[in-house]
Amino acid sequence: MALFEPVQHRKQATGQLTLFAVWLFITVTGAVLHADPSGHGTHTQLGLPPCPSVLLFSRPCPGCGLTTSITAFLHGQLGLAFHAHPFGPVLYMGLTVWALLGLFGWLKRWRLDGSGPLFTRAMTAFVVVFFVFGIVRAVVSPGFSGKPEQRFVKVLAR
Repeated sequence: MALFEPVQHRKQATGQLTLFAVWLFITVTGAVLHADPSGHGTHTQLGLPPCPSVLLFSRPCPGCGLTTSITAFLHGQLGLAFHAHPFGPVLYMGLTVWALLGLFGWLKRWRLDGSGPLFTRAMTAFVVVFFVFGIVRAVVSPGFSGKPEQRFVKVLAR
């Protein structure tokens, strides 16, 4: 299985450029934000609402802490990054490699080939492990303190 395949026109590899733009947006956003030391809630600095899972059930959802993790990782706070969400640095580094390869391929008029069975199995396994981890974390987590309405008011007061 080849990693790249040649294309006639760059527009046939536009998705790679889009992926690079998404990576660049995540990188710049993470560099501008400040990682919340509690391990979650950094996304509220963007004007986004708090996680409904935390508000309603006092439990983290599978994605809780990813923004904090990536932001901390970009700021060199590795302990906080892995504490907030162990998959954050892994996801970010994987996205970085794929985005830079995509940009390189786009410049060379090559299309990244992610259609092979090995790539498909690896992505499927990663998604399954990610969600199993998230479910286990939600079940065994001691939860977040305070009543849902108190947490909501506290977050809005920031």
